[in-house]
Order: sequence, then structure tokens, then C-alpha cells
Amino acid sequence: MSKERSSSEVAEQLAELTRGSVKVFNLAELKKRLARGDTLRVKAGFDPTTADLHLGHTVLMQKLRQFQQLGHKVVFLIGDFTARIGDPSGRNETRPALASEQIVANAETYKEQAFRILDPDLTELRSNGEWMESMTAAGLIELAASTTVARMLERDDFSRRYKGEQSISLHEFLYPLIQAWDSVQLRNDVELGGTDQTFNLLLGRELQRANGQEPQVVMTMPLLEGTDGVQKMSKSLDNTVGITEPPVEIYGKVMSISDPLMLRYYELLSDVDQEFVVQLREGKHEAMEAKKRLAAELTARFHGEDAALAAAEEFARRHQRGQLPSEIPEWSWQGSDSEVRICDLLKASGLAKSASEGRRLVRQGGVKLDGKKISDEMAPVAAQGRVLVQVGKRRVLVVKFDR
Repeated sequence: MSKERSSSEVAEQLAELTRGSVKVFNLAELKKRLARGDTLRVKAGFDPTTADLHLGHTVLMQKLRQFQQLGHKVVFLIGDFTARIGDPSGRNETRPALASEQIVANAETYKEQAFRILDPDLTELRSNGEWMESMTAAGLIELAASTTVARMLERDDFSRRYKGEQSISLHEFLYPLIQAWDSVQLRNDVELGGTDQTFNLLLGRELQRANGQEPQVVMTMPLLEGTDGVQKMSKSLDNTVGITEPPVEIYGKVMSISDPLMLRYYELLSDVDQEFVVQLREGKHEAMEAKKRLAAELTARFHGEDAALAAAEEFARRHQRGQLPSEIPEWSWQGSDSEVRICDLLKASGLAKSASEGRRLVRQGGVKLDGKKISDEMAPVAAQGRVLVQVGKRRVLVVKFDR
């Protein structure tokens, strides 16, 4: 039998649980459930559409962890079935379908990575293929009958595409319905999602109510900006901090963000108390030291304290003391020509994604050969011996010319 919480306990939990959130539908319901002492079932769904998670994904996981720290139960839902449809949220066109084999492989990766943040003892790991794989055609028709096309067109992205005479495939309408049906199947009390998921989350409330359940509380979280501080964190925009990246990369990327973005990361990703964040916003903490603290915390979360300390030392060696990394990887050039253009060398070695990006990096003054800055994007490099190539502050490579 649950034990009622005092008003002070409820206020404390509400402050912690709603920290960083955009909106709660509705706050009074959450307060009521906390007051009566409920152990809440808190769900968040993740479609395994990529192989690795980045800090943007962990905004929801961090909030799930906060619920766990207060004694609540988390349902970590792998959207292996919904991944076949492709989440249409925020898109201007139909998302290409993923191969089943890729979905399965990605799902296994997500499970392993999720427990770098979540407590396994307070986590229920589920997948929506459990109930959707066995749903009959009749069941799917019945589910589709629970809403209307007009209701679906209330979703911003569907409405925008419809008004812009852009195609909307029928199966895309199934995505929010299936996500909502997940809430009915799991009987969760709270569902978390990004602001782009608001329609789907609220539809879950409707389906729960229609199926005799107490509607879930919906909490939306902001979409985390990438390291550029402008665009949503996304691999396609090359602005991510991947949680499986080497410690020195995580540490260095966090140290590279702007001071305003650091505040945002503290709010959404850090375990520090809210008072520290308030003081940081008021300028009561030195920004560089605060950034080091954040970089160390996030690096330690995914790689451990020792790795975070080593990454901090490596960062200091490279950037604050002007030294090269203690270990520099080597790469062999296999070409037969006597020389190679710097932009082509950057592409071939993986220091740039393309020759055009290589040219841009040179133009921006970010490329050095043996410590000397290169200004000519088409400069020839003699294909003999070894050369130290530096791109920006973090990418360093010894190129060996095997001719």
C-alpha cells in the first residue's frame, strides 16, 4: 500500500522532476499522483534508427534517471516496430524504411548504451514489437478507427505538408496511433518525449482514457542543440557528442561549446543541483572552470572517473599548454603519385569528409602540416617520409607515405 507524501516532499519532487521541461500535461495530475504516494511507471520510447546514441538522446534518459532516483519505475521502450514506419515528426517528406536487420542490430546497441545512465534494477526494458507483431488486420483497423484524418491533420508537420501539397503516406498516420497504443499496453502513468512528440503523447492520453485507464501525465523536454549551438543535435549536421566516442573527444567537444550553450547542457544533462545552475546563470561561477566540471561529469558518466581525469589532462596538454597529444595515430598513404593535394589528403585520411570540406578547413586556417599553417587549399604535399597533419585543435594524424 502506498504511503502518502507530505506537501514538502511533493514540492521537492515536482521541482526536481520538472526541471528543464517545456510543458507538463497536466501538472495538477502529476502533483496528485505524487501526493498519494504512487510509485509511477514512467515511459519513454526510442526508435533504433541509428547505431549510436548521442547527448541529444540522453536528455530524456537523464530525466528518466531523475525519476528513478526518487524511487519511480522506468519503462524504456525500444520502438522496433515503429522504426519500420519511421517517425514523421518534423519531417517534410516520408522517411525511408530501415531494414529489419539494421533495426535489430541498433536495438541491441541502444539497450547496452541505455544502462550507462539508467539503473537496471529500476528499469523495465520493453519493445513495441511484443504487441504489434501479433496484432491482426482487424485489430489495426479498430485502432485506426479510434481517431480521424482531421485529428491527424492537427499535427503541425502533417498540416504543413498537406497545405504545401506534399505527399503523406497512409502508413505515417499509424505512427502516432501506435505510439499512443504503446501507452495503453504498458499502462504507464507518465510519458516523456521531445517537444516534437507532443501530438503523439497527448494522443496516448486519449487512448488510455478511451480504454478505461487513468490518462498519463505528459512531460515534454526540449530538443538539445548540437555543439554549433544553433541546430538540433544530429549526426547529419555533424554537431553531435556521441556517448560511445573516446573520452578525450567527449571532453574536448564539451569544452568547445559556447558559454550560453553550457548553461543549457547543465540544465538538461547535469546532476548538479539547481542552485549551482542559478548561480552560474548569475555569473557567480567562473565559466571556464564550470565548463571543465561539466565536461568531466559527462565524460565520467559514459567512461568512468579515471577516463575523465585522463581526458582532462590530455585536453590541458593540447590546448592549455600548447603540446601535442601523448599518443598520435598513424595512417599510411597508398598512392603512387609523387605528391598529393592537401584537400585530397585530408579526405583520404578521414580528417575531412570530402575534398570540398578539406578546402574549407584550409581556407578557415584550421590546417597545419608539421606545425606550419597551410593557406593554399590546393597546396601539394610531397609523398615521401612522414608528415604531421593537424586539423583544428582535436584532430592530429601522422601520415606515412609508403612509396
